[in-house]
This record gives sequence, C-alpha cells and structure tokens, in this order.
Amino acid sequence: MQRAETGTTILLVEDDMEVRRYLEMALKCHGYLVETAQDGEEAVACLRESRSRISAVLLDIMMPRKDGLDTLREIRQIDQDIPVIMISGAASPLNVVEAMKLGATDFLGKPVNNEDLRKAVRRALEKKEAPAQERSNAASVIESKPAIFGMNSYMKEIQSVLPQIGWSDAPVLIQGETGVGKEVLARELRVHSPRANKPFLKLNCAALPSELVESELFGYERGAFTGAFQKKPGMFEMANEGTIMLDEIGDMDYKLQAKLLQVLQDHEFQRLGGKETVRVDVRVIAATHCDLERAIEEGRFRADLYYRLNVINLRIPPLRERGEDIIAIAEFLLKKHTPSGAAIPVFTRPLKEALLSYNWPGNIRELENLVRRFIILRNPETLVRELQAKTASRTSVTTRPSIQMEAPREPERGHINGEPPAAISILERVTKAKERAETEAILEVLNSTRWNRKEAAVLLNIDYKALLYKMKKLSIEDKIASVPAGSFSSASNLPGFHSPAK
Repeated sequence: MQRAETGTTILLVEDDMEVRRYLEMALKCHGYLVETAQDGEEAVACLRESRSRISAVLLDIMMPRKDGLDTLREIRQIDQDIPVIMISGAASPLNVVEAMKLGATDFLGKPVNNEDLRKAVRRALEKKEAPAQERSNAASVIESKPAIFGMNSYMKEIQSVLPQIGWSDAPVLIQGETGVGKEVLARELRVHSPRANKPFLKLNCAALPSELVESELFGYERGAFTGAFQKKPGMFEMANEGTIMLDEIGDMDYKLQAKLLQVLQDHEFQRLGGKETVRVDVRVIAATHCDLERAIEEGRFRADLYYRLNVINLRIPPLRERGEDIIAIAEFLLKKHTPSGAAIPVFTRPLKEALLSYNWPGNIRELENLVRRFIILRNPETLVRELQAKTASRTSVTTRPSIQMEAPREPERGHINGEPPAAISILERVTKAKERAETEAILEVLNSTRWNRKEAAVLLNIDYKALLYKMKKLSIEDKIASVPAGSFSSASNLPGFHSPAK
C-alpha cells in the first residue's frame, strides 16, 4: 500500500461502517494518511485535538445525532480555511446551497467513484494552497453581472455559491422551464471552474434522433454504419479536460442513458463500431425542463443516472416568479443588444407596467426577443399594445366557459364516460396524418429512384442519415407491399416537397 510521503492527513467522517472502510482504503491507496470519525461530534473533537495535522475533511451530510451541515458549521468556527468535501446519497438543492454557503469546498454523490474521490481531494488541497487573491477572482467575476441573477432570493443564493460550485468537479443538474437561462448558468459555472480555458461543448438531446445523439457524443469508427466513411471523435473526446453540457437530458433515449451512466461512473467508453476503450476527463452539466422524478416513475428515465447527475441540483425559477428582476434584466438586455454608437432607447412607464403585468410563458428568451424588437422599432406604444393583447388572449382562454351538453347521449367511439376526447387525441390524429404524408412522400421518391436511398436523400433535400432514421421510424420497408398504386398523389402538394425531375 502506498504511503503519504508528505504526511497529508484526511479526516474521514462517515457513519456507515462499510462506506467508511471503502473510502479509507481508497484514500490510503492514493497515498494519504487517514483519521476516521463515525459522527459529527467525534469529527469536531478530532479536529480540535489534531487541527495542525488535518489537511482536509471528507464529511457525510446525513449522520445521526449531528448531521453534516451542523458539523460543517462547527468546523468553520475552528478553521475557516480547511477544505471540506461533502458526500451524500440524497443531495437536495437546499442542502447543496446551504453547504456551499457554510463554506463546503466540494460535493461528491454516493456511491463515490474512486477516480472522482482522488480528483476532489487533489483539487481541494490545491485550492487550499492557492493565493487568496486567486481564490477570490471568481467572486469578483459574478459581481459584474448582477442583472442576470437579479434580486430574487433563490437566484441570490445561487449567485453566492457559484464560485464554490464552479470550482467543484461534481455533476450539476440545472432544472427550469424553457427559456429561463439554463445555458447561461452552465457557462457561468464553467467560467468559475479550473476548466475555464478548456473546451465547452453543448448538445441538445431533444434536437436529434437517438442514433445521431449517440454518434455525436461517443463518435464512431470507419464502417460502423452506412455512411461512416472515416473515424470521427465524439463530443466527449473533443471536450476532454473541459466541460460538456447535455441540454434537455430528460428527452434522451432510455437505452442511451445506460452508456452515459457508464461514462459518468468509469470515465471511459467505446466509439460506435469500435473495440478500443477511450478514457476521458470531462465535467458534465445537464439541463432539463422535465420533471425527472416523474419521468422515473413513468419508466422514461433511469433512476441510477438521475442520482449520478443530481449531485448538485440548481432550479432556475420562471420569470413570472421573478417580478422584481424583470425590469433589471430587460435593461441589461437593452444595453447588450443596442449596437455600439447607437442611442439606447428608454423604457417608458406604460411599457414597464406592461412588462410587469405580462406572464412571460417564454421566460427570458421571450423577453430578449421583445427587447430586440424594441431596439429596432423604438416604438414603446406598439410593444405595450402587443403585451396587452397577449395578456387578454391568455385571460380569455383560461376564463372561457365550458360547453354544456343539451342532453346525455351514448358515448361516441373514442369518448371516455361520455366526455369528448381530450386535446391529446387531436394531436395524435395530427401526428398520424403527418406520418402518413411523410411516408407517402418518401416512398414516391424511393420508387422514382428505384430505392436508391442516397439519390432519394438528395431529391428530398435531407441528410442521408436523417432519411435512414425516418425510414426506420416510419417502418417504410414494412409498408412496401401494402401501399396501393397511385396513393402518392397527395405527396407533391406537401409544403417544401418538390417532385423529382422527370
């Protein structure tokens, strides 16, 4: 067993005996001396007696008698600078924020990966040795962008702990409605991290089919599939030593989630069609507008992946819950988008009132679009009328009286308990009609090219791999024999479709 040549001692505080033994063994294998405590009271007593010998503390957040947060408060009374790494199997956003406010250096989720443990301890010790001015740089950076975070109490809490969360290498899960600024927050975390000068790559998991998401993330070898003419590295390889943001992680294909979990746990994977194991060092920041806990209950999201990603959970409230920030954010965006040298337009009082009265279903993204229109039009009255019309429209929809049936009648086909089908059934019919039209259009072009898929992709003006994906999704090969002649006549009327040249 490797011994610590420098005499670096870690105080390990964990009530579970098996976990404590595992972590102690792992720390010793990395060359550290280890002092152990099974609860907070033992930890505080040990630190008082051996303060000069302890270089860092590894502290469980859930313990009997005195939990990790109370223990952290006492540790900070004894020593303000000693690194404290919190570990927990159920890290709620409130616990993380509270721990960071109390001075936690880093956060690790259970089960603790051996490599993650090594990196966290190394970073914590390096941070302790860094000059005070260097450690305070992150705090000064955030002061330059107060309008993004505003005066909302929860956003101010996130702002206060952003330097600590950024410095950590723990996965971060950012939740919030579409348009609230999840990517902005992810980039701010990267700015405050040791990976600030390393690559930052983003992938929207909802924007591509699962097959393309997998090849984009993990890359592929030559010949892995039709059209793979040469080896291509994936985003995890290109983001090595940097940060990758997985936007809309809740929409990721269930099977692909298992491969992502492997990367998070083991920091290694294989390219599509490859046998070589690729090792990477990437920090993952995930974002979603979905309720992942409900998705787990519905079988659409893996619980183990959720707990691996949910080490630090940050929720950005919607703009309608941040009334105190709307004007400040709007003015910030006004200065940001006004061209250099041009006069910055001024929000009139009626326009400010309209901004505050509107519900902002599109959140900051919608507000930014409105501000950019204001810079171009410079007519506040037009925007006031627009916002008032939208507000009135939403109000009329929510207050519309329900339709009363004249007399009970037998349920029609597709009705439930005599009630008309829900709006979802209408959407389903629209979706099926769209799929039928797509199928007919693709089949007509395939027939015209004698099923040469590459020529068909060119005529349809879509990517070859996208055509293969659509054929698979629509089960087109299964429908060849069943499609009657002349059934494609309507395809040429589809918007954006052009019949092949004859």
